[in-house]
Amino acid sequence: MMDYSKSGGPKQTRNAPKHSEHNARGTEKTPYDKREDKADLLRRMRDAAKKAAEKAPEPKG
Repeated sequence: MMDYSKSGGPKQTRNAPKHSEHNARGTEKTPYDKREDKADLLRRMRDAAKKAAEKAPEPKG
């Protein structure tokens, strides 16, 4: 019988990422208790839409 574990086959992978994300939950930048409220999100979305509308070229026609 041959022992295939000694033949240099690939090692079993671990179920873990090779690096940590820079914006992962629970870090200094993004603590667990930090939640953006919906009003702030909607305000930022409106501001972004307004800025995009100002940049958009005039429609021809």
